[in-house]
Amino acid sequence: MSSSTSASAKVTIQNPQGLHMRPAYLFAETASKFDSQIELIKDDVRINGKSVLDILTLGAAQGTEILLEAVGEDALAAVEMLEQLVVSGFPTPEKPGEASETQA
Repeated sequence: MSSSTSASAKVTIQNPQGLHMRPAYLFAETASKFDSQIELIKDDVRINGKSVLDILTLGAAQGTEILLEAVGEDALAAVEMLEQLVVSGFPTPEKPGEASETQA
């Protein structure tokens, strides 16, 4: 007997720049670690949560509410991890010894 699990969560974009390239990449990269089908829904637009380009087309600015949906065996884990990523504002990992990248 084969059954798919589904999970969803409403989240609000916290990142001040919204879902621009870096957060879109982080979201898609994280989503791709799961076997489940992952989609983002904003208004009446539904996109593939594993596609950076699709995520960028949402135009999700700070404060935008989106719905995360996942269907598959690891759907709950996927939604939980992706929800945490969005709620945390897509933090930038700190690299030891990395200075500000200002060019003269």
